[in-house]
Amino acid sequence: MQLSIVIPLLNEEESLTELYNWIVSVMQSNSYSYEIIFIDDGSTDGSWKSISHLSVQDSQVKGIKFNRNYGKSQALHAGFLEAQGDVIITMDADLQDNPEEIPELFDLIQKEQYDLVSGWKKKRYDSVLSKNLPSKLFNAAARQTSGVKLHDFNCGIKAFRKEVVKNIDVYGEMHRYIPVLAKNAGFSNITEKEVKHQARKYGKTKFGMERFIYGFLDLISIWFLSKFGKRPMHLFGALGVLMFFFGFSAAAWIGISKLYKLYHHLPNILVTQNPWFYISLILMVIGTQFFLAGFLGELILRSKRDQVRYLISKTTGIQ
Repeated sequence: MQLSIVIPLLNEEESLTELYNWIVSVMQSNSYSYEIIFIDDGSTDGSWKSISHLSVQDSQVKGIKFNRNYGKSQALHAGFLEAQGDVIITMDADLQDNPEEIPELFDLIQKEQYDLVSGWKKKRYDSVLSKNLPSKLFNAAARQTSGVKLHDFNCGIKAFRKEVVKNIDVYGEMHRYIPVLAKNAGFSNITEKEVKHQARKYGKTKFGMERFIYGFLDLISIWFLSKFGKRPMHLFGALGVLMFFFGFSAAAWIGISKLYKLYHHLPNILVTQNPWFYISLILMVIGTQFFLAGFLGELILRSKRDQVRYLISKTTGIQ
């Protein structure tokens, strides 16, 4: 099968039939073998009824239904597990993504051998203050922290080689950072393609301003995991040693100063009355805890490495 089209959705009953007909028209005009996978993320309207109807009339339509709203990341993850095509296309169900982009995305994966092609909605039809400006700031921060040079990380329409979606784990709210997850998994041949953005035809957006807060928090999380996730000792161990060193140095200075004053009969106070004694003690305790955290992290990772081996491809030769 050439194409799997994965479409997560929430309360998009009005647009589903129109989107399905549009996709089928593109598929048939290009003679693709394909499947369409709709993931109903806990819709409360008639979305699942529409999906069921489409799957009855067309065997190439598959439906996955969640019993409640789990989020776009979980919906995409379920779709990726189900997808069987050589190239996987993701798109939103609100008709703002244009299925006419699919042939060019498919060619970039198959002919140009890219691992991932992300859409770039250069011209948007959203509100400038509520979406466009925050989106630009968010994307700029994502580029700087991840090293992935894309203009639009959160664009719904993307294309992937099958191996990519089978080797990344999309969880939490990480759908915004699928290109970063792919890069961290070893798929670095990533590019973008300018795509058409269309005004929403039915309903209203399901995302509010809070998505940018969550997005930046997730960005910090994925930056940390990508930089130190495979070597926690480099962060926690270094912090621990540094804090312990400063604490020990301060304690040593207090002790030496006390002995010096006693030897020369100078006025002095009890060590326990010196606030720097408690600061140094806390620094040494926290430093030790940081070091142990890094050490335990390394032990956990080593255990996982012994249990898990990643296989991307395998070939056999006949002599």
